[in-house]
Amino acid sequence: MVPVNLEVHMLQTYRVETTIAEKGTLTVQGLPFHKGDKVEVIILSPVRQPAKSKRYPLRGKLIRYDAPFEGVAEDDWEVRR
Repeated sequence: MVPVNLEVHMLQTYRVETTIAEKGTLTVQGLPFHKGDKVEVIILSPVRQPAKSKRYPLRGKLIRYDAPFEGVAEDDWEVRR
């Protein structure tokens, strides 16, 4: 077996919400880091959910079943004619 050197990196997380400026630029000021610190930048965009009323149009609507255990369109079958 070959020993593996696993480095454990502790990450300090800093969250800020902002808006992308002209030409796709992003400026974040007042960060709690020092000049020369290496940081990892991840850009997340919120996922827009469709309106719930459009996704499930029958949700909350009254449903009535007339003869729920009867066959459907039985007279349309050629075998029964």
